[in-house]
Amino acid sequence: MGFEIKENRKRIVSVGSALVDMLAREEDAFLDIEGAAKGGMTLIESHQIDRIVARTTLTPAIVPGGSACNTAIGIGMLGGVARFVGKRGEDPIGELFEADLVRNNVEPKLLRSEAPTGRVLSIITPDAQRTMFTYLGAASEMRPDEISPEWFEDAAIVHVEGYLLFNRELMAAVLAAAKAAGARISLDLASFTVVEGAKDILDRIVAEDIDILIANEDEALAFTGHRDESKALEALSRDVDIAVLKIGARGSIIAGNGEIVAIKAVGDGSAVDTTGAGDLWAAGFLYGLVNGYSFEQSGAIGSTCGYEVCQLIGAKISDNGWQRIRELVVLP
Repeated sequence: MGFEIKENRKRIVSVGSALVDMLAREEDAFLDIEGAAKGGMTLIESHQIDRIVARTTLTPAIVPGGSACNTAIGIGMLGGVARFVGKRGEDPIGELFEADLVRNNVEPKLLRSEAPTGRVLSIITPDAQRTMFTYLGAASEMRPDEISPEWFEDAAIVHVEGYLLFNRELMAAVLAAAKAAGARISLDLASFTVVEGAKDILDRIVAEDIDILIANEDEALAFTGHRDESKALEALSRDVDIAVLKIGARGSIIAGNGEIVAIKAVGDGSAVDTTGAGDLWAAGFLYGLVNGYSFEQSGAIGSTCGYEVCQLIGAKISDNGWQRIRELVVLP
């Protein structure tokens, strides 16, 4: 495969915002009233989430979430060695969040804050797209000086969500600790709005610190300026060892080790909700990499996980879904 992991390490450490997902189904007109770009992410205050929730047709469902957390849980459920680093509030929602990590085979390294645990209101439109309104809460209070090098010492890969780019000093501290530990670093660009907001530093960070870069079509366009898939993938892969371009229901394309590998999508492209699809794709792919799988095999695990999480509301895979993954993908 050509992608080396230091000392045959297996642990994947995910770093990101400890958030609870609030999920609501609404028509496109709901977003129009809020002036939100479909598929994007908007940072708002707690009272603004309360206002938007008050407008929803039904009370939103509540489940633990956050991009890097979703990826960590996917790795844990695949049987991988997973750790999640974040910051939660000293509240019942924070306790729910931490208990869910443990239940899903993820080691929590959670800092505490007097601020409330963060929340994400995801509006799911009839086309299964999710548009996010995010109150970071305690997650926004994670400080660079709180990052412990010990969290990364045995990491094969440190997976960082793009949302961390909103806290640039924190991102720098995480990248420095991961590199000092000899871990490979994976970055999921997370949202085109994140890329647009961090474009002035993103080129440098990718070139200097990132080994694996993961993007969907909208994120790739915002980062590279190319809508053409071949040009976008070439630009994504210019400064990293592995670049991934996710192309929705058509699958994904992986560039690395001097080759380009096309991964077919699983299923018929149907989706109930796309929340967590990219996060669970990353879980399957990174799990494959640390276990010595080829790009084709790792991508197939990612596609299977991405498909299954789209078959129900929220960034979760059902027990039956995990059973199907184990039947479709040979896991070590």
